[in-house]
Amino acid sequence: MNLAILQARMGSTRLPGKVLMTVAGKPLLQYECERVLQAKKIDKLVIATSTDPLDDAIETFANAIQIDCFRGSPDDVLSRYYDCAQAFNLQSSINDLNIIRITGDCPIIDPAVIDEVIGFFEKNDCDYSSNTLVPTYPDGMDIEICTFEALSQAYHTATYKSDREHVTLWIKNHDAFKKLNYTARTDFSHLRMTVDEDHDFQLIQSILDALYHDQPNFSYLDAIAWMTKNPQSFFINSSIHRDEGLAKSLKEDGRI
Repeated sequence: MNLAILQARMGSTRLPGKVLMTVAGKPLLQYECERVLQAKKIDKLVIATSTDPLDDAIETFANAIQIDCFRGSPDDVLSRYYDCAQAFNLQSSINDLNIIRITGDCPIIDPAVIDEVIGFFEKNDCDYSSNTLVPTYPDGMDIEICTFEALSQAYHTATYKSDREHVTLWIKNHDAFKKLNYTARTDFSHLRMTVDEDHDFQLIQSILDALYHDQPNFSYLDAIAWMTKNPQSFFINSSIHRDEGLAKSLKEDGRI
């Protein structure tokens, strides 16, 4: 069974409350959930937020759109994932559980890419697969999938704060696991379709305003095609670097 756990919080340091910012009256997180649920290989979606009172708004939102919400550690996101998966596993008695990690800053994530990465994982009998080990997709199309056993080992073993914050980092850094990268046909990793800062939001708002009304199921390639016709859009958030949050965490841990 493929359990998608979508992590979301209101307390983003760079753009607080970003996941519930609205475009055309709809929260970004709702756009994202709708797109995740279009993926054929997702069996269950849970929003995993924190116990911080600020995140009451996310639980209220999840209840309103009838998606299960799990609340766990504000800072130890690995613990939040493990506790969420463990609770679901105990409740459902699943023998073979895979965990799909999706972050709440990817409002136009492509369901076809989700299915492709999961299918690649299943075909190759991996412990972990993603399209981020060697990025070739735009930032904001990030999909990770691992076995519950791999997640459990990370939960019980990882000690660095950066490993606890970034969930799969411990798995990616250990050779005992079979890890494979899913690569796009064309490298668009220099593009940002995620929302970490206000300039990111401006781009996503422009893409949704342009495409969503007539083509709500647009792909990431459709978004790139629109940007190509509107070349000024490439410069809206081009100064922001990929994985700035990860780099900050690693530096704080003295790992870089």
